[in-house]
Amino acid sequence: MRAVVQRVKNASVEVDQNCIGKIGKGLLIYLGVTHDDEDSDLQYMADKIPNLRIFEDDDEKMNRSLLDEKGEILLISQFTLYGDARKGRRPSFIRAARPHHATPLYEKLISELKDRGISVATGEFGADMKVSSVNDGPVTLLLDSKKGF
Repeated sequence: MRAVVQRVKNASVEVDQNCIGKIGKGLLIYLGVTHDDEDSDLQYMADKIPNLRIFEDDDEKMNRSLLDEKGEILLISQFTLYGDARKGRRPSFIRAARPHHATPLYEKLISELKDRGISVATGEFGADMKVSSVNDGPVTLLLDSKKGF
């Protein structure tokens, strides 16, 4: 499982010109699932993301987590995080999980985060989405449950 985590002042997502999710201060997360991801990969993300100390304290040091800040999450499914562009000019998405495998993991991550008391807004799995955000910092991190980077 891979995630791009961005600290944001606000973010929103539209499908068919309708806003279906929006947050204030918090994290915009793009999530990719691969074919061999399982519950342990999901648990890694569910534990890691809300506890990342990437919000500033009173001394302007990144010492506070999303939980400390009572921030929100906008979670967007993005199979292109498993795109491989090393050969040629057209990326291969063979490592991206098919919806029958990815959707349940995506939905379970939403539940896990909500169970931790986090307000979670989402996009629509598999839809053509328009995402807007105001990145704060900017602070952007890459996470990989297999620790590939």
